[in-house]
Amino acid sequence: MRRKRELTEEERELFEATLADARPLKKSPRRPKKKKKTAPSTPAQKPVKPEPRPAKIVRPPTVGIDGNTADRLRKGLLAPQARLDLHGLSERDAHCALVTFVRSARARKLRLILIVTGKGGLKDGRRSDDAPFDLGLNIQSRGILRLMTPRWLREPGLSDAIADVREAHTRHGGAGALYVYLRKHGGKT
Repeated sequence: MRRKRELTEEERELFEATLADARPLKKSPRRPKKKKKTAPSTPAQKPVKPEPRPAKIVRPPTVGIDGNTADRLRKGLLAPQARLDLHGLSERDAHCALVTFVRSARARKLRLILIVTGKGGLKDGRRSDDAPFDLGLNIQSRGILRLMTPRWLREPGLSDAIADVREAHTRHGGAGALYVYLRKHGGKT
């Protein structure tokens, strides 16, 4: 360890003369740390845990449809190659027609088909002008084809043929229709 050398008398006088008019700095007040705001709680109550946020709905990656195709579908730029209108059909007839139509489209090597289900006759929870009078029927039964069609498309007999299903663009029916993008014939994608 090095030892400091002693100041000479001349060095000490020079130092004191230099600092003779110096004043000590004022102490600046320290800012208090910001405390986290907490809700006042009584000792008898336990702190309330915030409710967990609902999980973000993550759409599974689509198989056989790339980003460019997805954008073109979203913008309504791809025209469906075939169309099936399920309006006026019973649930059973609609299911049979859907299965036959998708299999036929796949056999004809089509890629984009349109399934028109309709919106169920209700607009904003009220009867639309063209919907038949309800006569006390269960209002939940309306729009059954719109509800069931995506389920039918996920059934084992059809799901292997389908790459993507999404709501159609407004020019092709909007919420009352579905685009069904079929996989390439003969391959998985």
